[in-house]
Amino acid sequence: MQSEPAVTLHTVCGLEELAGHGARGVSHVLSLLDPGTPEPEAFAGYGLHARTTLRFHDCLGPGEGLVPPQPEHVAAILDFGRQLDGAAHLLVHCHYGLSRSTAALLIVFAQAEAETSAEALVARLHALREPAWPNARMIGFADAMLNRGGQLSEAVRQLHALQLRVRPHLADLLRGLGRGAEVDAAGG
Repeated sequence: MQSEPAVTLHTVCGLEELAGHGARGVSHVLSLLDPGTPEPEAFAGYGLHARTTLRFHDCLGPGEGLVPPQPEHVAAILDFGRQLDGAAHLLVHCHYGLSRSTAALLIVFAQAEAETSAEALVARLHALREPAWPNARMIGFADAMLNRGGQLSEAVRQLHALQLRVRPHLADLLRGLGRGAEVDAAGG
């Protein structure tokens, strides 16, 4: 494991923001898309870069027409993270740049910096993408795979609680999206 992040610049964004990053020297992209979503056309404006695309929905479990994040998706994120040595600029995106992408970047951070506390990693993520709401299901799988003993999940739960204090309207919105378990765990 590395003691310092291999990547010197990190970007998290949503689909609508992709075009604005084409000239920023992105070297590696992790795309987290809903099944059936076409590859974003914005990547035509990017220079040479390595890109991995994973397809699953931003949900906490099975439902009609939903493909929830699975352990193999998190394993693929970890594999992607192992290939970042020498990367200059990592961009991780999902639909809105709030949940799947922030969970994936936290997973990459946690893998690269095994000695760094989960709280410090979540604080860095939050500073990078202030409205971050990492997908708790993805983080739970990563917690187990990285032998973090629930520390990542607890740090994310605390971030969720903070987000609900700052944005109380999120509780009803997230419940309506089937994310009530995250709201309940955060005390919302």
